Order: sequence, then structure tokens, then C-alpha cells
Amino acid sequence: MKSVWRQPLFLIGFGIITFFLLGSFVFEWIFGNEPKQTLYLEENGRVVEGTPISPKWIHPLGTDQFGYDMLAKIMLGAKYTILAAMAVAALRMLIAVPLGFALGTYLKRHRSWVNGLIDPIHYVPMTIFAVMLLTPVLWMPPDGFSTGIVERIVIQVIIMALITIPIVAALIGNEANLLYRSEYILAARTLGASRRRIIIRHLFPQMREKLFVLYGQQVVETLIVLAHLGLLELFLGGTDVDYDPMMADPPRSIAFEWAGLFGNSFRYLQAAPWLPLGPAICFALVILAIAAMIEGYTRATNGQVKLPKRKKLAFVSDDTIEWNQKQLKEKMVLLQSKEKQKVKS
Repeated sequence: MKSVWRQPLFLIGFGIITFFLLGSFVFEWIFGNEPKQTLYLEENGRVVEGTPISPKWIHPLGTDQFGYDMLAKIMLGAKYTILAAMAVAALRMLIAVPLGFALGTYLKRHRSWVNGLIDPIHYVPMTIFAVMLLTPVLWMPPDGFSTGIVERIVIQVIIMALITIPIVAALIGNEANLLYRSEYILAARTLGASRRRIIIRHLFPQMREKLFVLYGQQVVETLIVLAHLGLLELFLGGTDVDYDPMMADPPRSIAFEWAGLFGNSFRYLQAAPWLPLGPAICFALVILAIAAMIEGYTRATNGQVKLPKRKKLAFVSDDTIEWNQKQLKEKMVLLQSKEKQKVKS
């Protein structure tokens, strides 16, 4: 693992993720959990621009239709978006890895028909399952939510993790089954090693790098599904719905997470393109950062690390080497002449 921290791609991706996470907590600690609101801009006592305000020096990413600073909303929602995606992927791997190893070793005879049941799921978008299962949890009823925001986030993380566990478990099971039939595993089984010991001592160490790459891929997939749910107005932690029959506000995100910001502002793509552009760029940066970490980790595990060049140290000077070579030549000439004299005598 030490070589990973010498890989530039891994460091760049890790730096971007750290910036958003630490920046989100620090921003909330300094400025609070409510973004600054600016309803209009004045110059010389005249109103020059109203909401939504285009990007300015005081509002680098502009403001939304209600005058709230978009940069502040993005920084406040960064921790919810990234940590939720990591939690979904971690829970998914925590359940799928033991199931996959069991499928590839203990249940290897049943692996073919299990894969036959799971393969059709690959062709169905995960967003469809997520919408069907999460709508009763995230869409606010007319009487309001009966659950808290933390409870709704936990339920959403669990449901999103359970959706793709069969696919991930089957993938791990196929890879574990290939390794289980290799020669060194057969040798371990011949010597009396149990399947549990083979999984712990042999299969898991061999698949550790692939599992890390698979975890990163699951984080990216979760971010994409969250973005799709945001377009469908199912936001992380719940969707605040206004049921006023006369002048109802559009559904809005409660936690300022990026999928909610993107879904709320997508309708303003032509009139105020800076509104959806900010969350979209942040989504793209985090996805590229995770991809860079995966690529850097892969290169580091394959030995493609740029180590610092070491200076060549000469313990013997060049003059000494030349003198030794001359002495050796003279000794060889003397030995040859002595051998010739012995032959003549």
C-alpha cells in the first residue's frame, strides 16, 4: 500500500475527494447550515439583477430561483452525497463478498442456475428498481413525513445496497470459482485445508486488489443512480413537496445533496444554465476522482510507480580501476611468458 501514495493519479483523486468532504464540514462549521440568500443586486441605488442571479464575484456559481448561493448549497451537500454513495457501496460489498465466496466454493455446483437467475437483472436499469422501492420512503405525503431525515437516509442506503447485491455476489462468485480451481488451491485442498481457510488465506488475498476496484466502481454506479433519482425528484433524505392547490412550490431537496440540486435546477437549463451546471460539474469531478484512484491503485499494484532516482555512488575512483586493469594485464603477460619458457625447457 505504500506504493499507492507515490502514484500521481491516486493522489489527485484522493485530493479531490478529501477537498469536498473536509471542505463541506469546514464550510458548515464556519458559515452554518443555511446558505446566504440574495434577492437582488443593487448598483447606485438601482436594482440591476434579480433572482436567479448569474455568476458574480460574490456568487461564483450564481444563485437559485430563491436567491440562495449555489456554491454554498453545493458545499453543504457534498458530505451527504459522497458519504451516502460510499456507504451504499460499502454495505453492498460487505454483504456481497461473503455471498460471492460462498457461491464460488461451497455452492459451486449450484452456481450455473444461480447465474441464470441473476443474468437477466443486468439488462434492467437499477434506477427503475430504486424508483419503485424508494418512492414510498422519499416522497413526502400530504400529512408530512412520519420518519426523520436520518432514518430515511438509512433506509435509502439499505435499499440501494440490496438492489445490486445479487449481481455483485455473482461476479465475485465467478472470479472465486476460477481461482478455486487453480493448481495451488488444489494442492492446499490435498494437504487438508478447509474451504474456510482457503477463502481467508488464499482467495481473499488474491482478490483484494480486484475487490478494491469493484468497490470504486460501485461508488460511481451509486452516484449515477442518485443523479437519475434527482432528475425524477426523489432526493436523498426525502423530497419536500408543497401541496398548495393554488401556488405550490416545486419539490425541493431537504439536505442540499447534489442530486437534489441537479434535479431542482434542471428545468432552468436554458434560462439559467449555471444552476444545473454546478452540481453536474461536481458529480463529474467526483466520478473522475474515483476513476483516477482506481487507475492509480491498479498501476501501483502492477508495479508502475515512479520511484525517486537514486544517485550512483562510486566507491572506487576511475583512476584506481584503470591502474588495477593495467596490473592485471602485466601479470597475465608474465604468466604467459613463464609458461612458454617451461614448454621450451
